[in-house]
Amino acid sequence: MSELRMPDVNTVLIAGNLIKDPTIRHTTTGTPVSNFIIASNRKFRDNTGQWKEDVCFIGIVAWYKLAEDCAANLSKGSAVLVEGELQSRNLKGDDGSVRTVVEIKARRIQFLNKKEVTILEQEDEYINQNDYPKSEQE
Repeated sequence: MSELRMPDVNTVLIAGNLIKDPTIRHTTTGTPVSNFIIASNRKFRDNTGQWKEDVCFIGIVAWYKLAEDCAANLSKGSAVLVEGELQSRNLKGDDGSVRTVVEIKARRIQFLNKKEVTILEQEDEYINQNDYPKSEQE
């Protein structure tokens, strides 16, 4: 009997608004990388039937041309639709503590604020997990 395997699926699709302007840095090899955080709202009814709103803050990382376009076109409050994959990495603090960060590595970002909606896609290039700027690894 053949072994059943779980499919390798890691896809995220989320909409939200930037909570501050994106940052752009360059790795030691000159690769542009942009980081920003979006707030995604969810409305629901609680047990009493009252409408409530919950906010989830999600970190986004974009690479290459996608990073440059995000830095040039997005600002605090910009609405975006992000498609990508979850990734985690460990950051070492100044005090020696290690914390794990989970964020979305963007493959495609749709800018929702412009008159004409712009869709940007990440080129399929190998991204080395250790290719983060030094300030991101600390």
